[in-house]
Amino acid sequence: MDWQPFAAMNLLRNPFGELTREDRVRAAVVDVADCIDRLQQPQTALQFIADCGRGKTTHLLSIAAQAPAAAYVYLPEDERCPPIPHGQPLLIDEAQRLPWLVRRRAFARGGALVLGTHVDLNGPLRRAGYSVWTYHVGQDLTAERLAQMLNRRIQLAQLRSGPIPQISETEAADWMARHGSDIRAIEFDLYERFQQQIGVG
Repeated sequence: MDWQPFAAMNLLRNPFGELTREDRVRAAVVDVADCIDRLQQPQTALQFIADCGRGKTTHLLSIAAQAPAAAYVYLPEDERCPPIPHGQPLLIDEAQRLPWLVRRRAFARGGALVLGTHVDLNGPLRRAGYSVWTYHVGQDLTAERLAQMLNRRIQLAQLRSGPIPQISETEAADWMARHGSDIRAIEFDLYERFQQQIGVG
């Protein structure tokens, strides 16, 4: 293992590369206990609203990980809408991309819904009979929480026991001053920084 590019940092890989869904949940610093409770009520919809990179998908995947009967679907940009699965709850990521008729049918099914969206879908949800809870993701981000998120990602890439790089709250505050709450942009910059530290990129 010592031959690997990041072994000198006691890491298996660049910690800010693409993560599996499972690792995204393991790295998440979110509390979805209230969400799970609310989803036990009939005709309940949760919507997580934010721009790209703020953590909507992380919230959805964290909820799905705690709901064995859940179904998750991501709607890609500029591609045909995939089939909408059945699940309890049904989680739809990038729900603002739902074509009107598909959205109408999905909302008419009933059951619990969890949406990641850039736009407020409160109106269509209420017209379909839902009680709606809205979360504006990223607005409560602090340097402490950001440092915790980034350090969890580094820990997931740890090679063996022993010291690994750490992001301090001061550094996290600097990143927030540069990118605001855009965690994806911060992680992208950190990816490049780690690549540069091994002489690549």
